[in-house]
Amino acid sequence: MKMHAIILAILLAVAGLPSPEATWAQGEFTSRHFVTSDGVTLHYLDAGSGPSLVFVPGWTMPAWIWEPQLRYFSATHRVVALDPRGQGRSEKPTEGYHATRRGRDICELLEHLGGEPAVVVGWSLGVQEALVCTHEFGTKRIRALVLVDHPVFVDPKIALALADERIKSLQLNRKASTRKFVEEILGSPPSDAYLEALTQAALSTPTNAAAIMMANLYFLGPTDLRPALDALDRPVLFVYSSLEWAVAAAKEVREGWPKVPVQVIDETPHALFVAKPQEFNRVLEEFLASLPK
Repeated sequence: MKMHAIILAILLAVAGLPSPEATWAQGEFTSRHFVTSDGVTLHYLDAGSGPSLVFVPGWTMPAWIWEPQLRYFSATHRVVALDPRGQGRSEKPTEGYHATRRGRDICELLEHLGGEPAVVVGWSLGVQEALVCTHEFGTKRIRALVLVDHPVFVDPKIALALADERIKSLQLNRKASTRKFVEEILGSPPSDAYLEALTQAALSTPTNAAAIMMANLYFLGPTDLRPALDALDRPVLFVYSSLEWAVAAAKEVREGWPKVPVQVIDETPHALFVAKPQEFNRVLEEFLASLPK
């Protein structure tokens, strides 16, 4: 067992809490895999039955970060949470991290699942990739999109400055920068054990893959998602945190697409669905109820 895994096990034991993966062993979520068209094995969690609801996490995050949503919606839906390539328990190849390939991975997961079209919930980097899926590969398998806490346009000057700073920190001090990132997106973590587990999950993504994905987010793109949103022929909901940049992004969507519903959840960090799961679930549930049967 690797040293960080031993330390994590000790922390969890002291805290009296199971690791997030321990809940999977209870049979609540089924661990499954599929193989992409370029031969990469991707992992996903699967539970419940009914209309499909597919969750895509953000940069370096694992599928199990959606656990509050999987638990809640599995009573009424088939819920699926993807570990994108390079993340969580999916294969970590040396290539294939451009948004076009990762967007295609989402579309191929939907094909693999079969059945009726699914509602896809993408968070952060998952927003970019979900819109790439719809824009470049079509919406045949998509019933609706829920786009969580990501702007539809990133100013190139700001993006380059952020990318330079964050990619540099990845290369110079991966562990410290990752822990800081996880602390920031959680705000107040559910527990120290949860913070440690999520940090270790993020660190499982190879550093160079993490850097390429960060570059996608800020300048390899597409960083301008407005054309994809303009062309979208499916219902869409935007949900934002109360961070300053997110409130500004929500305002931009409201002004540019006045018919598109936008919700801002007060007093939330970037991982708003972890910080306030009941409120996030209510917003999502109301949107699902509004969709045409």
